[in-house]
Amino acid sequence: MSEGHFFDSLWKWREAVCVLQMTLLFVPCLQDLHLGERRSMASAAHFSEEEMAELREAFSKVDVSGNGFIDANDLTDVLKAANLPLPGYKARELVQNLTTTEDGRISFDEFISIFQNLKSDDVAKSFRKQINKKEGICAIGGTSEQSSAGTQHSYSEEEKYAFVNWINKALEKDPDCKHVVPMNPETDDLFQAVGDGIVLCKMINFSVPDTIDERTINKKKLTPFTIQENLNLALNSASAIGCHVVNIGAEDLKEGKPYLVLGLLWQVIKIGLFADIEISRNEALIALLREGESLEDLMRLSPEELLLRWANYHLENAGCNKVNNFSSDIKDSRAYYHLLNQVAPKGDEEGIPAITIDMSGLREKDDVQRAECMLQQAERLGCRQFVTATDVVRGNPKLNLAFIANLFNKYPALHKPENQDIDWSSIEGETREERTFRNWMNSLGVTPRVNHLYSDLSDAMVIFQLYEKIKVPVDWNRVNKPPYPKLGGNMKKLENCNYAVELGKNQAKFSLVGIAGQDLNEGNRTLTLALIWQLMRRYTLSILEDIGGGEKVNDEIIVSWVNETLTAAGKDSTISSFKDGKISTSMPVLDLIDAIQPGSIKYDLLKTEDLNDEEKLNNAKYAISMARKIGARVYALPEDLVEVKPKMVMTVFACLMGKGMKKV
Repeated sequence: MSEGHFFDSLWKWREAVCVLQMTLLFVPCLQDLHLGERRSMASAAHFSEEEMAELREAFSKVDVSGNGFIDANDLTDVLKAANLPLPGYKARELVQNLTTTEDGRISFDEFISIFQNLKSDDVAKSFRKQINKKEGICAIGGTSEQSSAGTQHSYSEEEKYAFVNWINKALEKDPDCKHVVPMNPETDDLFQAVGDGIVLCKMINFSVPDTIDERTINKKKLTPFTIQENLNLALNSASAIGCHVVNIGAEDLKEGKPYLVLGLLWQVIKIGLFADIEISRNEALIALLREGESLEDLMRLSPEELLLRWANYHLENAGCNKVNNFSSDIKDSRAYYHLLNQVAPKGDEEGIPAITIDMSGLREKDDVQRAECMLQQAERLGCRQFVTATDVVRGNPKLNLAFIANLFNKYPALHKPENQDIDWSSIEGETREERTFRNWMNSLGVTPRVNHLYSDLSDAMVIFQLYEKIKVPVDWNRVNKPPYPKLGGNMKKLENCNYAVELGKNQAKFSLVGIAGQDLNEGNRTLTLALIWQLMRRYTLSILEDIGGGEKVNDEIIVSWVNETLTAAGKDSTISSFKDGKISTSMPVLDLIDAIQPGSIKYDLLKTEDLNDEEKLNNAKYAISMARKIGARVYALPEDLVEVKPKMVMTVFACLMGKGMKKV
């Protein structure tokens, strides 16, 4: 390749990233497209797989609404706000050429083609300059293996500022973090602070309590090795709660690469913010049920959709216009003012004093000043986190979503309906097994994100992506892709489900006796779980087979390897199968970890004989975290070991076998 051609390609790539970054800051409704479309698009847009990976990475950092479309007007606003030096007619042509849906929305695939229309160096340079100037974007050179030399990674100063303040508040009283907290949001303290892994581990536990056993975090006299262990523990635990951590390594975090640190932190923070925005954990959300809508319909909504429904419920009660998003529709702060006024305590609940919201700031003519006045009222509720006045006026979708979620968590101001004809027994939370499967899928980066295991698989789109993860080829020409038509839409989904079952039987050679596409489409729990388990099992075994040079692996081979490794290390533990009752003490797992990494298990922290249920759980928590700490990506939960759940027990030993084989 000639030097001139190389730099021409590089500029085209950079300008593509710049357009995407700018759009991500303003548009709340972008979503990563599925794997099949990505491949065809990579070819159409003349992007390499590496370049597409970079786009997906940037894209996932602010995946806030998950419907896969943007409004044409939003795109026009983005171009205008960026001061892109294109004539008005050209901007309109871009929108007209891209828009194909009846309601004027633009798909990601269509949006990507805008990159083909922005090719001059002058445009690229000017656009980058305006992005950096207007949006507080910092650009840094890429040096990771996944990025070409000279690639520009960018991160948002606004995000850094918001996340630092959230972490400072969350960990302000934690003695283990006093060496870095409080951090200065105006500096790069954050990127140094995450380098030893302690803050990341603590934030994971803040979002999903008890994910990491505190006994396994190295806190004193840190060395490069113990820091590496902490970072392994943080990354593998983040994956276990559903974070997508592919292409993020311990070295990236140790070096404090801003775009990767912020991307991971956003996932962790978002999981914590969304934890209770789910009907089985907050039955008062049923108050949002609309006339003619079934409970099942409401339960299908994502946390983002529920938050929008919640905000509009209160705005409607206040006699205000509804909002369609938490970006362009909230820029004038008026909706926020009325929402705060609706949810603020009125003094009618015992022990909770009234807080009166001062609405006089609505008269402010300047948008930024009005937003600042509104945030001062939010601060009186203890809910100012995540946004500045500028973030509100700019309509930053990610940070405004976090602001709303935090407000909901503190002041939902909803009451569980008393008189509605509701089958309360149908409202049950997900089982541990279901949560493990869901987190596993999300950690692999499937899109859309799986919030509800059964309803989110009803069109099989996620299942197709999982097939590709286990090297089962999918003919994407046979797949019906969203959005589905209102009339006949479910038939399109059913066709997908039929094809998914066909692939499982004929290509993957799964045992799917009695399972039909209709079972997946309707969310039959038992039969859907049967397919998902076989996908997870095959995925786990395929990793072992890759490490072992393609040699097939089964349960007997894993059990044999476990016992041989334990014997070679002089351990007394053995297992006869994944149903062995001795596994309930977790000692075979702990001994195996110590055999793989000698001296890693602190046996003085454990009880090894005559254990009661609490002591068994105590051992299991330590075992799961230690497995993650030595580098095994374990998705199982401590209770799975205590109760000796054979499926999840198998995945634990298989992951440890993979770690052990890598050391040979």
